[in-house]
Amino acid sequence: MAKIGSLEELKALMQEQQQLRKQAYQEKVIIYVGAGTCGLAAGAGETLEQIERELQKRNLSAEITTVGCIGMCVREPLVDVQLPNQPRVTYGNVKPAMVARIIDEHIIGGKPVMEWVVGIVPTDW
Repeated sequence: MAKIGSLEELKALMQEQQQLRKQAYQEKVIIYVGAGTCGLAAGAGETLEQIERELQKRNLSAEITTVGCIGMCVREPLVDVQLPNQPRVTYGNVKPAMVARIIDEHIIGGKPVMEWVVGIVPTDW
């Protein structure tokens, strides 16, 4: 990456990245998996592997992103699902056995599994 030489260049880069993020949110299913130390200790690795297996089994495409700790260690593993043009939904204590239902009901069916939801983040546009 080129060195940023001015505040204007930084602002332009930020604007470009925000536009790319907005475009991704409008076009893709994005799944975030908490993979900080607390998440991994709680089983996030196995949950992540199950997400990959279930998507492959159903021939579904999604961008899977691992993220660090967001401070809700007691609710790990945390998994967020962002459907195109929908609020980002956070699920807590996600075990591998829960993944199929999240994919079937939320990603395919469009309705979050509300009894497992710990938060909903609306889009900012």
